[in-house]
Amino acid sequence: MPSRGSAPSRAHPLAILPIEFVGSFPDPRVRLDPVLPEVAFVGRSNVGKSSLLNALVGKKGLARVSATPGKTTLVNVFRLPSFYLVDLPGYGFARASKTARAGFRELLDGYLQARDTVAGVVWLLDIRRELSTEDETIGELLAESGHPVLAVLTKIDKLGRVAIQERTAALAAALRLPLDQLQPTSAVTGEGIADLGESVLAAADQGPHQ
Repeated sequence: MPSRGSAPSRAHPLAILPIEFVGSFPDPRVRLDPVLPEVAFVGRSNVGKSSLLNALVGKKGLARVSATPGKTTLVNVFRLPSFYLVDLPGYGFARASKTARAGFRELLDGYLQARDTVAGVVWLLDIRRELSTEDETIGELLAESGHPVLAVLTKIDKLGRVAIQERTAALAAALRLPLDQLQPTSAVTGEGIADLGESVLAAADQGPHQ
C-alpha cells in the first residue's frame, strides 16, 4: 500500500465524498451490508488516530477525539460510497487492565484474521517515538495477515524538517519497510493528509488483497 508524495495544499480527496457512521460493534466478525472493501486504521492509544480520521474526511467530530487514551474499544465503521473506513481499537494503553489489553488484542486479531473484505490497513505510529514491544508485535501480526499495510507517521508538526526526514528513515529501517510505505502526516497542519486520502482510495479501488 504505497504512500504518495507530500503536498499539504491539495484538496483532501475523501473530504468531498459523503460519509456516514454505520455503527460500533463488539464483534470483529460483524457482517456489513452491503459487502464492500474495508480500509482499517490501527495504532497505539494516543497516537492521534481520531484526529487524523477527522482531518482525512474533513469533518470535525466524526471520529470523536477523546482525552482518555484507550477509550475506543469497539470496531467503529464509517461508510463512503464504495468502501468502509474502519476505526480499530487502540493498543498499548499503559493504565489499561490486563483484561482490557487482552480484549483489544482479541478484537484486533479477530478483525485481521477473520475478514476477507480488508483491502488495506493504515498503521499509525507517532514519528517521535521508538518502536515499542507492542508495536513490534502488531507489526508481526499485520505481516502475518497478508493485508497491504501503509505505515502513517503522525504528529510531524512537532518536529523540524530535518528531524522528520531522519525519523522517517530510522522508522523505515526499524520496520524493514521501503520509504514509500511510510507516509508522514499532521492532523494539525494537514501535511500529508491529501496524499493519505489518495492512498486509501487506491487501496479501496483495488479491493481486498487475495
